[in-house]
Amino acid sequence: MSNPASNESYEGQIGSLASQRPGKGNVIDLRSDTVTQPSPAMREAMYRAEVGDDVYGEDPTVNRLEELAAAKVGKEAALYVPSGAMGNTTAILTHCRRGDEIIVGDRSHIYLYEVGGAARLNGSPARSVPTRPDGTLDRVRLASAFQGSDIHEARTGLLCLENTHNMCGGRVIPPQTLRELATPAHERGLPVHMDGARLFNAAVALGLPASELAAQVDSVMFCLSKGLSAPVGSMLAGSREFIAEARRVRKLLGGGMRQAGIIAAAGIVALNEMVDRLAEDHANARHLAEGLANIPGVAVDPASVETNILFFGVVSESGINAAANTALAEAAAREGVLLSGGDDGRIRAVTHYGITAADIDRALVVIAQCLLAVAL
Repeated sequence: MSNPASNESYEGQIGSLASQRPGKGNVIDLRSDTVTQPSPAMREAMYRAEVGDDVYGEDPTVNRLEELAAAKVGKEAALYVPSGAMGNTTAILTHCRRGDEIIVGDRSHIYLYEVGGAARLNGSPARSVPTRPDGTLDRVRLASAFQGSDIHEARTGLLCLENTHNMCGGRVIPPQTLRELATPAHERGLPVHMDGARLFNAAVALGLPASELAAQVDSVMFCLSKGLSAPVGSMLAGSREFIAEARRVRKLLGGGMRQAGIIAAAGIVALNEMVDRLAEDHANARHLAEGLANIPGVAVDPASVETNILFFGVVSESGINAAANTALAEAAAREGVLLSGGDDGRIRAVTHYGITAADIDRALVVIAQCLLAVAL
């Protein structure tokens, strides 16, 4: 929560910093790490990429990317797909028979933001389990969520986990916890898929190789186009048998690309050069959270900021003030600081490649100014 400093004293501080306010031509985009621009090395690699027809398996750059991705997460094989949503949907359709139920967290990306793909494309209903603030699933509810012993029930076909957890503020789930969450499924002979869109953020935050996290699940999707800064694409990894079938599902979904090496080349650079720098994004997110905590009227928990995502906003006695948060985000956008919203009415900010510590300082000034204006 914010400190008890008076609005009057903070208003004076804002006045002294007003000259640092970003102008219209200097936008600080904290909406998502999907807005990253490819690095110079990526642009060069894309220009020089050797290509072929990937549907025939003849694009050498895509093949190198898939081999590299599989090695990075410790799986036998990997598949290049256009987006994270397609990667998750491909995994679900590959693991599940038509009509099989999937178990998901009620605040997971798969459940909230992927257009009900499993149900629409595979007739697979989603059974939601309460998501805890740390991004894990309620263990008691999870243990009772598996279905299929009764002929009246849809059979459970898959458990889906998320790491880092987007709507819980980029929270990290360590290997032991992943193993505990996966155990009820594995004990029943059921597969576990991980939406690891920001898997490498989790790995960097924990100081572990991504393979230690992926070892706890049967398949994993991770994005190249978020913190790793590639312009396009995600990877789905698992066993050779699983990926062979997933390749067929990708074709069904329209994800078979031709001379895709042009964009895959950026993915190779992303995995080789952009993983370690994710620590900078984490530091900037903590800096932002700590600065927001010093703005009267802002509710934020810096201790919960583990990676590059944080949630904050105006909270009244009755709870989250969604209207005030919307007004604050709109006012900040007019001043050149772009923010997004969460599923619970708060404001989300995401740090990424291209955002500097100086940008964070300037964003804090704008947010403080706009909060005063909104309050007036």
